[in-house]
Amino acid sequence: MKYTIRGQRMEVTAALRDYVEKKLTRLERYFEAPPETDVQVTLSVTKGSSAVEVTLPLPGMFLRAEEKSNDMYASIDLVVDKLERQIRKHKTKLNRRMKQDNQARIFKEQVLGATSSATAVMLDEEEDYELVRTKRFKFRPMEVEDAILQMNLVGHSFYVFANSATKEMNVVYRRNDGTYGLIEAE
Repeated sequence: MKYTIRGQRMEVTAALRDYVEKKLTRLERYFEAPPETDVQVTLSVTKGSSAVEVTLPLPGMFLRAEEKSNDMYASIDLVVDKLERQIRKHKTKLNRRMKQDNQARIFKEQVLGATSSATAVMLDEEEDYELVRTKRFKFRPMEVEDAILQMNLVGHSFYVFANSATKEMNVVYRRNDGTYGLIEAE
């Protein structure tokens, strides 16, 4: 993996850069071959609070984590731990889905004589009261359940996606009571 490490309102020292790269290298063990993507790392300090944001683009999805604490090194450790949990969760979900898809494909071949495949794609868009960033993505169709999974993986409270059932743009969001909602265009 290649790392782009930048600091906001701070200078990134060589020791800090080495620590970030050493910690993020731990993530490579979860991949058969290390991704050839550019990992974006942003380190910032605001009012004594150290924040670390990491975006890891992977084929068909993004992993993103952000952590804040009083110590920059502690924030780095926390964000790497969060990314490890996301990767494990995603791999578990993919393995479960592959097993279910394989069973469904075998059933369809035996009963219906047809085959099927599934694709999971994660899209990420972030908005705040002050517009500080614009992101552009290709929206590939996915099911509502996949959109909820991707929203949880990136740690956002909403997720914009192309619904594979309706072919329309939809938004899933996390409600205050812990359930999920779906917004569909009329």
